[in-house]
Amino acid sequence: MEKSIGFIGAGNMAGAIIGGILRAGVFSPQQVWASAPSMTHLSLLQRDYQIHITEDNQEVAAQSDILVLAVKPYLITAIIEQIKNQIKPGVIVVSIAAGVTLSMMDESFDGPVHLVRVMPNTPCLVGEGMSAVLPGRWVTPEETEEIRAIFAALGRAEVMEERLIDVVGAVSGSSPAYVYLFIEAMADAAVKGGMPREQAYRFAAQAVLGAAKMVLETGMHPGALKDMVCSPGGTTIEAVEALEQNGLRGAVFAAMDACMEKSRKMSK
Repeated sequence: MEKSIGFIGAGNMAGAIIGGILRAGVFSPQQVWASAPSMTHLSLLQRDYQIHITEDNQEVAAQSDILVLAVKPYLITAIIEQIKNQIKPGVIVVSIAAGVTLSMMDESFDGPVHLVRVMPNTPCLVGEGMSAVLPGRWVTPEETEEIRAIFAALGRAEVMEERLIDVVGAVSGSSPAYVYLFIEAMADAAVKGGMPREQAYRFAAQAVLGAAKMVLETGMHPGALKDMVCSPGGTTIEAVEALEQNGLRGAVFAAMDACMEKSRKMSK
């Protein structure tokens, strides 16, 4: 890609995106800019990736053909006010701030701007992320695909309608935390059974990784894959019955409902 990309904000997610696009060869270090209020995170990014860094948000805005706002949601309005007169004509502005709608950002600019919301998740840090791409009204199909391809370099990315953003947050944005709890619980039970803890974490995590790949790569229904593991009268079906009796599905429904409700409140 011949365009330049800039990041306002240099936290973990910005670092994950920068690392991913550079490893995938989507951009070269000379095409990447980043700014933040202090040099703490910026110096690490420059050390690891040799990108351009600055404490001046306006400089990054002026340099970027694609500008990623990777700051906390409460800072978005102030950042837009600061940089809106420096951005290039036709720039694509990407926000990864949760709870900040396209219409909220649209109102902060003085005229039409090509805005895209993206909701990535933390597994982007290891190249296995899931990102939802939500284009604004001024964004062309070609530009939407351009942004989707950038985030696909971090794992997978799909174009969605903004009305589904609360569901996206629950099913991919927040859900790594649910999975970590599940892995931790399985490992604790394995330790109770006598397995060394570090080994228990590896066994539990690899089982989750492998099961997820089976769903994605075979295209089979999760229920059918579950049935393949459950032999008649065997150990696995006993475990599945115990999970059902203890409300696994209900707990997951409740967790995702709570996540979606919180997301809706944040967007108001």
